[in-house]
Amino acid sequence: MSLVANTGKLAGRTLFITGASRGIGKAIALKAAKDGANVVIAAKTAEPHPKLPGTIYTAAEEIEALGGKALPCIVDVRDEAQIQKAIDEAVKKFNGIDILINNASAISLTGTAQTDMKRYDLMHNINTRGTFLASKLCLPLLKESNHAHILNLSPPLNMNPYWFSIHVAYTMAKYGMSMCVLGMSEEFRPLNIGVNALWPRTGIATAAIEMLTGDVSTSRKPDIVSDAAYFMLCKDPKTYTGNFAIDEDIVREAGVKDLTPYACDPKKADNLLLDGFLDEEEAIAAHRATVTTSAMGRQQYHTSATRYDQSKGDSGAGGQIPALFETIGKSITPELVKKTQAVYQFNVKGKEAGVWHIDLKNEPGACGSGEPSSGADATLTMDGKHFAEMFSGKLKPTTAFMMGKLKISGDLPKAMKLEKLMKSLKTKM
Repeated sequence: MSLVANTGKLAGRTLFITGASRGIGKAIALKAAKDGANVVIAAKTAEPHPKLPGTIYTAAEEIEALGGKALPCIVDVRDEAQIQKAIDEAVKKFNGIDILINNASAISLTGTAQTDMKRYDLMHNINTRGTFLASKLCLPLLKESNHAHILNLSPPLNMNPYWFSIHVAYTMAKYGMSMCVLGMSEEFRPLNIGVNALWPRTGIATAAIEMLTGDVSTSRKPDIVSDAAYFMLCKDPKTYTGNFAIDEDIVREAGVKDLTPYACDPKKADNLLLDGFLDEEEAIAAHRATVTTSAMGRQQYHTSATRYDQSKGDSGAGGQIPALFETIGKSITPELVKKTQAVYQFNVKGKEAGVWHIDLKNEPGACGSGEPSSGADATLTMDGKHFAEMFSGKLKPTTAFMMGKLKISGDLPKAMKLEKLMKSLKTKM
């Protein structure tokens, strides 16, 4: 649901959007289409994905149904020739480009040892290099526009070491996009080209995130990002440049007073999962977040939905781990093993430190202390008190991971399958 009214300011303007076949990129394209804008859909998806809906052609149909004009182009932002070809086609059809939106991005939330170089190269080549390349190639056309914008979907440059420690390769790649904003906003200022960044304050419910986690109830719809992007792109690029904006702040500036309709589940509108890279000192919605300092001296962000009552200390989880695994063992069924097909190792820290495992791959399934005999698909490391909260349903793995309470190595999608197991356990705890 869009809460920022269209003004028509983007009518006839041409937007070149990378990764616009689905998710946030498509949402921005559809918002601009309501003004009668021209949209170049620069994305790789030409054939339907088995699990993710949408192609450049279906996105084009949606854009034109709303009154916009669309040009679907098969573009891998790592390929200079493909970007240039799409730009040339845009010139032929729309006579130029006014706005570039660098939305395409790759992600791997892994530590240094767990990040293979193929994945490292993918993130840096798409996120940083792709953003720089698209900006460089669009620059000659942007210089000719009287309303030129570059908008990168990238975070504020928060130098808190915590955001580097949990996935340094991804942070470097994503901050590369933000450094393009920092540098190009000054470089292009004399050219009257506005260069800005936009980042969501909360998780955003895209099809990719839903496929990964299976739950978007504590996220917001892409509409909040597209509303914020639209409002930013309607500003005068001569004066609006060099900003690292947060979607929530922008829509409030646009006049939206109640953000509840943006929530996937309105009942959880005040208990949303915060996105990464946020600077707690600049947080506006203080009632939605608290800041705690871990024993390692790093700062963690978490929503009110998952607050831990520190007044209880560690006693709430004391002695619970063996009993917990006994309960888990009674819940393992052949059907659960067939559906999950994963082996988990748990490195529990704190008062009940130890190694445990759950085998949901090899029939009939098993769990207990020690490392799994067949090797783990995913290894989860966390404090015992958080472990108990997670398996009692009080703390979701996705939330724990984003908060820094849970570290995962190995297969992340398989790790997130644990949420389904926890839902079944919740009624038995």
